[in-house]
Amino acid sequence: MIKVGVVGYGVIGQRLADGVMLQKDMDLVGVADVGPTLAVMALKEKGMIYDFYLAAPENREKLEQYGIPIAGSLEELVQKVDVVLDATSAGVGAKNKQIYAKYGKKAVFQGGEKTSVADVFFHGYANYEQGLGKQFLKLTSCNTTGLIRSVDCLDRVMGIDNVIITIIRRVADPGDYHRGLTNALQIEPVPNHQAEDLMLIMPHIKATGVLVHTPVTHGHIISVVAKPKRATTKEEILKLFNAHPRIRVVRLADGFLGNASLFRYARDLGNLRGDMYDIAVWDETITVFEDQIIFAINIPQEAVVIPESIDAIRASMEMQTDRLEAVGLTNQYLKLGR
Repeated sequence: MIKVGVVGYGVIGQRLADGVMLQKDMDLVGVADVGPTLAVMALKEKGMIYDFYLAAPENREKLEQYGIPIAGSLEELVQKVDVVLDATSAGVGAKNKQIYAKYGKKAVFQGGEKTSVADVFFHGYANYEQGLGKQFLKLTSCNTTGLIRSVDCLDRVMGIDNVIITIIRRVADPGDYHRGLTNALQIEPVPNHQAEDLMLIMPHIKATGVLVHTPVTHGHIISVVAKPKRATTKEEILKLFNAHPRIRVVRLADGFLGNASLFRYARDLGNLRGDMYDIAVWDETITVFEDQIIFAINIPQEAVVIPESIDAIRASMEMQTDRLEAVGLTNQYLKLGR
């Protein structure tokens, strides 16, 4: 059993902990954070289902005031594990890296960190082999993760020459206030970082795109225009998307009208927190126009990176050296592709 620790028990960290617990070949040693956040207080109210380690010793008294038991320090957690999933705020992971290196531990960083923090910029489906045995891996962002899933799915069968993307980006996660109360759209310069990151993971594909911030919280939507290296049809594209365990094909005709419909559907399924690990592609948006493929996908930003994070553990620890065997086990334990 590979021993795993989660550092940063926030939006992503909670979901990483839950995801690791579902893996039958991994053991979650504990989670770490800096103080009595809402997530940590909820953990206590749920009965401390995970051991909690304190990353900020100066906050010990605050934790004790809330009756939150402390299993140890961040360094004590690191010493007990084989690999750390670092889900801290951008920039904190780079500082934590010094602790991981001190004890010779492997670590997986989330998309908010700079790419330079890791040995490999990682995606489970697109470049699993490059992560094998590496000490430090960094995940792509939520948008980039879902985008690469869909592009890689097509590229492995027909080859993709280039992609042009438009991202309609949620402005903040549910419950966040730091972006303010807005009634406006905000556009970023071309190219967006997701297009540039795709080229780092898949350097044989040219990519560019536009990003627009929107005052919503439940999911991003990405419009993709991809140029294949051979002729294709909507029927072939649908077949490929339907066969991918981390892609869900939905239809407007069935009531999946947008991001809110998918979030509601996840709750109706009984998914914890309304999470979805899979991206959704709308059937009615899939079109072959002239020599280009057009489609739109939904990115459930809070949970979409969890499968690839677990893939990264498998690669770093060389649990499986075969890409499809590795992602297949992750999918199986997360119940993806049912």
